[in-house]
Amino acid sequence: MSSLMEAVRAGRTAEAVGLLDGLTDTERRAFLPELKELRKELRKAPWEEPSRRAYPALHAAGAACETGAAAAATWIAATDMRWSRSSPALLIHILGDRDTVWLADVTHRLAARPASSSVPYELMAGLVRLSGCPVPTTDSYVRGWVEHIGHLWQRGDTLLDRLRQDPHLAELVTAVFETEDIGSPLEWTSTEGPNSWVDALAALTAEGALDRKRTVDACVARLLRGGTTVDHRVFLRVLKALALTREEERERTPDWLALASDAVSVVASHAQSVLGSLVLDGELTSRRLAEMSDAVLFRTEKKLVRAQLVLLGKVLARDASAAAEVLPALAQAFGHEDAEVQERALKLVERHLKKIDSPDVRAELAGAADQLVPTLRARAVETLGAAPVTAAATVYEEVLPPSPEAARLAPAPESVVELAEEVGALLATNGDVTTFERTLDGLVRHAYRDRDALVEALGPVVARRWWDSVDPEYVRRSDDHFSRTRHGLNSVSDGLDLLLATLRDKVRTVTLHDAVQHGSRSRECGHSALSRAFAARVWEVAYRLRAEPLPFLLSTPSWSTGLLEPDELVDRLDTYRRLGTRASAADFAQALLRVRRGDGAAAATAAERARALGTAEGVRLARWLTSGGPVLPTSRRRASGARVLLEFGELVSLQADFPAGFRALGQPNTVYGEHGYCYHWSLDMQRHWLAILPELRELVAVRVLRDVSAVAVDDTRGAAAVLPLLAESGGGAGEATHLCLAYGLGARHPEDRLAAVDALLVLAARGQLDAARLGTDLGQLVRSGAVKPSRLVESVRTAAATGANATIWGILGHTLPALLADADGDAKPAHTRGLGDLLAVAAECAERSGARGELPHLAQTASRSGSSRLVAQARRLRTALVAEVAA
Repeated sequence: MSSLMEAVRAGRTAEAVGLLDGLTDTERRAFLPELKELRKELRKAPWEEPSRRAYPALHAAGAACETGAAAAATWIAATDMRWSRSSPALLIHILGDRDTVWLADVTHRLAARPASSSVPYELMAGLVRLSGCPVPTTDSYVRGWVEHIGHLWQRGDTLLDRLRQDPHLAELVTAVFETEDIGSPLEWTSTEGPNSWVDALAALTAEGALDRKRTVDACVARLLRGGTTVDHRVFLRVLKALALTREEERERTPDWLALASDAVSVVASHAQSVLGSLVLDGELTSRRLAEMSDAVLFRTEKKLVRAQLVLLGKVLARDASAAAEVLPALAQAFGHEDAEVQERALKLVERHLKKIDSPDVRAELAGAADQLVPTLRARAVETLGAAPVTAAATVYEEVLPPSPEAARLAPAPESVVELAEEVGALLATNGDVTTFERTLDGLVRHAYRDRDALVEALGPVVARRWWDSVDPEYVRRSDDHFSRTRHGLNSVSDGLDLLLATLRDKVRTVTLHDAVQHGSRSRECGHSALSRAFAARVWEVAYRLRAEPLPFLLSTPSWSTGLLEPDELVDRLDTYRRLGTRASAADFAQALLRVRRGDGAAAATAAERARALGTAEGVRLARWLTSGGPVLPTSRRRASGARVLLEFGELVSLQADFPAGFRALGQPNTVYGEHGYCYHWSLDMQRHWLAILPELRELVAVRVLRDVSAVAVDDTRGAAAVLPLLAESGGGAGEATHLCLAYGLGARHPEDRLAAVDALLVLAARGQLDAARLGTDLGQLVRSGAVKPSRLVESVRTAAATGANATIWGILGHTLPALLADADGDAKPAHTRGLGDLLAVAAECAERSGARGELPHLAQTASRSGSSRLVAQARRLRTALVAEVAA
């Protein structure tokens, strides 16, 4: 071993660099093969002490020995040495004697790397100084500059001072406006003053260090291009800090129109205010105002729409000549989703209609009234001369999404190469039920046919898995790992790792046998029954791969929901009988839970065939198929703080003749007996839990109910993603499913509420939504404080906007009575503050769907004095429920 390699292995960086000083390029290149071989060796165990010790010296030595610019940049930015690189100062010293053209090439290659490569800004900036090349304006360099110059607090100066001294200020500031998702680092410094990016950029522009027109144009262009919420917030603050003059605002009128039309709400609001001031000062024509109104009134944000209506009212009040151009644009609001906005627009048109002489404009306004909700449409017949409502037009048709259809499972991959590709994809993504089940069945089938060919094909796929090493110490660690998991599997990749490690002989047979005999010994939590059933099957499959391979799995579903057709299961049992194969207990138990029993005729026919097989499994299947459809255990509601949770009693049918790993599915679950610690962090497992019980989704729903409730009660994120899967699953949608849905509709985060709305619409489309039950649950949860009315309003408004007005009215018709009763008392609970908005949605749904009838406690609220939103919307709903269609 050479002196250089000894120094590198020992981590003596200074010695290694000293040995390379003064060598020619040819002499340095001679060390590259040894350095690359060492790098390959260290890559196998990057976190071990020898690797951590050697990496800085290896990084520096390789950078010195690579003589090509591309190769040097690749070595310096290598991801495997990212966490143990040599310092930027040392690298600059090493490269300092190179040609400036070569250094410029390396600099721009490093700067072109993605920001995720984490190339140090100090290194790139140092190379710019050495080479004298133009400063790079790439994403990586600009981000590094922003973070570097914004965090040098130890120097005692300010951000503004440091920016003044930067020789590349103009180029880099221009690049900042063009860099995506740069808002967060710009906000890390102070929010105002000389250490604030916003104030510093404004000050530099005022001083003339930055060209004002170029800076303003760049800022407006950045807002026009869009981006993240933080980007919009930061660059809007910059624009405001620049304090545009009236001339600068006027010459950018087309930009303000575009921003008011398409930008995010906060930016559109600013553009609207600028345009409004121009209009009121007489610097914007009526045609431009109409163009602006066409865009803004089409938006969904009520704040923007109301502000526009106020602006139009001011203009019409002071300039009668604008009515001919402005009123048709104003009529765009007749089609707004919010009936309150429609009413405001109608009042404005009615107030200024007398200023219109043109019959064509009047006819246009009367035609636009067709978009109004029925009660306002009836008024427009009198005031605008709109066409009377015909009987055919009053027939309401509910719009619901198509009922989702389960997909047939494709056969397992035919070749080991194709199977290996699917295994790799599944390891990278965790996949869905379909992918996992096909892959699992494929592993079993190919291990039975030709285990050696399968292991060979899987070699490249598992080469980077932590457990796949020939080192005996790693083999021992691998087996210890799977043993120490106490036979629990927290994700799909955990299960795949177990199966692949078994095929690669990285798990001892005694470990597999112990798991099959004693089952999971993981901690108890609300999900334990589901996770143990999943783990029991995977562990038994792994054991049979080693001890007694199966030709295929009995429990592979027929459909993507996990459902298994009874005739297919009988065919598989018949093949087992002919081959003399002993069925896996866990696999057969899973097959029983998946087999379709809801179709009585098909189940009876399959039962006869199964009984004729004469095997123990055939008789057991026949008895299972003829025992009747799936039934649910008794239930009881329990309160836990603001939460309303559910307990299920014992389900005897899942106790007898089932392996130990599956019996917990039928055991009682209690709210107060759940263990506080839960290790099931992967939400991807929920879809696989539903596939365990495809005709008994209530047993899954009751076990994820506490998780889903947290999105409303504890403001967590993500747990409601299970709701659409729950809605698409099979079996009755009962108390647990509807409670989960109620919590989801009150979730803190929009994506969770959207998932709940999707689930609601799917259940409605399938005819499985119990509107009365869901509405009553929502009323109870709002009163307990578990669901905030404002969040529920957003959810039901979103659902109604899809066309499901009758469905939402059916729900709210059972939610509102209890809340209205509370509002009638002397003491007003907190939840009554959002009741006005909920009544507004209910009124709109009633108006659009033509709902009629009495609503308990509504009359008392509507008859109260005052004009609060609560009272006004109660009156509106009362009117809608008793209204007759105007003819």
